[in-house]
Amino acid sequence: MSFGFTLARAQLRLTRRREGRYLLRSNLTGTEPAQLWEFYLQLVEVEAAFKDLKSDLAIRPIFHQRGDRIEAHIFVAFLAYCVHVTFKHQLRAHAPGLTVRQALEKLAAMQLLDVHFPTTDGRELIFTRYTEPESDQQLLLAQLGWQLPPQAPPRITAAKISAAM
Repeated sequence: MSFGFTLARAQLRLTRRREGRYLLRSNLTGTEPAQLWEFYLQLVEVEAAFKDLKSDLAIRPIFHQRGDRIEAHIFVAFLAYCVHVTFKHQLRAHAPGLTVRQALEKLAAMQLLDVHFPTTDGRELIFTRYTEPESDQQLLLAQLGWQLPPQAPPRITAAKISAAM
């Protein structure tokens, strides 16, 4: 029993020429190929935006009953997406290799809180403080060129009036 084969060189050459190339099909017959490619890249960006809105930004379907609330929801989602894209570009320039999700997870451990201290005269001292960043958070902030603002000065509330009067 013997085995034999022949190589279809013309077919192999044609196949190798197509490797690493896209074939876009479209019903836009009067459009230039370069413009079709731009449309395709825009489509990819829009699909990535919706993926980001659903995953990283955790924007899920919310059912509104009024038109103004729907518009407000879309506006807030759009603003969140704008911040997301801006942050992605800053990370690409200053901390390459770090995704938005990774950076947000790293920075999420930082907290802003109000500490309340009652005084003897019925008022309350309120200290608004953020937690000191860990070393990896400090490194990320430095890479991005960001500085945390100084801790806010304490506030004091007015004396509470007794209900027994």
